Amino acid sequence: MSAFSDDPLVHSNLKQTIQKTTQGTTMTAFLKHPVWAMAFRPFYSLAALYGALSILLWGFGYTGTPELRGFYWHAHEMIWGYAGLVVIAFLLTAVATWTGQPPTRGGVLVGLTAFWLAARIAVFIPGWGATASGILGTLFFWYGAVCMALPVIRSKNKRNYVAVFAIVVLGCTHAAFHFQLHAGNAAALLSGLQSGLIMVAGFIGLIGMRIISFFTSKRLNVPQIPSPVWVAHASLWLPMLTAMLMAHQALPWLSSAFAFAAGVIFTVQVYRWWYKAVLKEPMLWILFAGYLFTGLGLIAVGASYFYAPFLNLGVHLIGVGGIGVLTLGMMARTALGHTGNSIYPPPKSVPVAFWLMIASTVIRMVAIFVSGTGYVHSIRTSSVLFAMALLLYAWKYIPWLIRPRADGKPG
Repeated sequence: MSAFSDDPLVHSNLKQTIQKTTQGTTMTAFLKHPVWAMAFRPFYSLAALYGALSILLWGFGYTGTPELRGFYWHAHEMIWGYAGLVVIAFLLTAVATWTGQPPTRGGVLVGLTAFWLAARIAVFIPGWGATASGILGTLFFWYGAVCMALPVIRSKNKRNYVAVFAIVVLGCTHAAFHFQLHAGNAAALLSGLQSGLIMVAGFIGLIGMRIISFFTSKRLNVPQIPSPVWVAHASLWLPMLTAMLMAHQALPWLSSAFAFAAGVIFTVQVYRWWYKAVLKEPMLWILFAGYLFTGLGLIAVGASYFYAPFLNLGVHLIGVGGIGVLTLGMMARTALGHTGNSIYPPPKSVPVAFWLMIASTVIRMVAIFVSGTGYVHSIRTSSVLFAMALLLYAWKYIPWLIRPRADGKPG
């Protein structure tokens, strides 16, 4: 022993071994932190914080970068930055239940989060930032599609092949927008944003079909209202086809017809699923409200083929009323269940957040019909209410999202 104790090479090797062991232990501990147990944990947290930040920046005058200016920056971040993240969070969490396969977690989830974070940071950088954000953001969606495809394929869960395809299409709408942005094709940018928005409406159709009647049945102890198979398919496929046509600026009459038809289906579904007792349950009525706003927005987008001013109304019915309201309701409901907390009654702050988001939607609708100072004040008030709703969610939920489940179960 003494022959080697003073050997500098032995000391050096021993030191390196200890350092590697310590680094490995630290990394293992990081990857096993509860926040990386399922996708909803980091993604709901980040969505609430970034959604609040980006809407406040827009409401109070941030104008983007020279490459991605003003309104285009705002719409880009709300569609693909905020809503896209919530969509991926929900699907990667739900697919574990749908397939019985292990969830996306650990290092794979850290990598997916890194793509999203890098894309958000890049979008604020003048010059090369917009292009980098386009590449990183598209990779985020396609990486997310692979993460969903693996459990779906392993379990031969054919019902969800279409959801994997839809995530790929969402990534394609993002890539198409950035292609037009890089090419300087200003005329195509608005269609590109609309295609992304309508694609998110398609996910609202898919998710709403899966959860609204089911949650209503469970809570109110009433029969779950079955929907024809073609209605379930149309709720995603009609908006998805609309988005594809819009991205290529092709057959506007057909994309308008598809959007209108989808809106009618959404609205009829709300009527079919409805029970008066829903009004007494914030965790239910918020989902109905978001789905109805989306349906009315799709009808307005479709009708804008004949009367152009309907487009702005439709876009914000979907963007604030659909995306804002339904994502908040969905994040509130599903996070409670997956963190092992009681869902009913919800925390007292939750209905307050819901009403703040509803108020944000109403005031944003008013802004469409006013101008000048009234418009500026309406936009600012709406953005503050939107941000307050998300920050209230973040304040209440992030402590649960970063801790192990309250009931001790994995996930």
